[in-house]
Amino acid sequence: MKAYEYHHIVSFEETNLVGNVYFANYILWQGKCREMFLRDYVPEIIKELSEGLALVTVKVSCEYFYELYAFNKLTIRMRLESLSQNRVTMLFEYWRITEEGEELVAKGEQQTASMGREGEKTVPTPMPEGLREALRLYEAK
Repeated sequence: MKAYEYHHIVSFEETNLVGNVYFANYILWQGKCREMFLRDYVPEIIKELSEGLALVTVKVSCEYFYELYAFNKLTIRMRLESLSQNRVTMLFEYWRITEEGEELVAKGEQQTASMGREGEKTVPTPMPEGLREALRLYEAK
């Protein structure tokens, strides 16, 4: 299965007093992966976001298998799980990269809703077509 990949090296600021990566950083990395995907495949979305489009995260999760530490190299792989009128669910895999190969250290999921701003409120709006097309390139099958 094809996946969008974001590469990351863990820094000291992402660890806690014990020395392992603080759990909330995995969620931050999901967001970073998603943002880099938008930058790479749907750069026009920036204009749409400034014109009232909102991509709202409505659900996020992460399941942890192994600890990570400073200077671990990671590849975070994102795939499309499902796409509806105004919602998208993406799957994330966190792979530690070593000289011996790759090790799956965590899995996550994120659901985002496409919303339009109307004054003080937001209302469901169809997912932009450019985003739909880009996401379909990474559909989990």
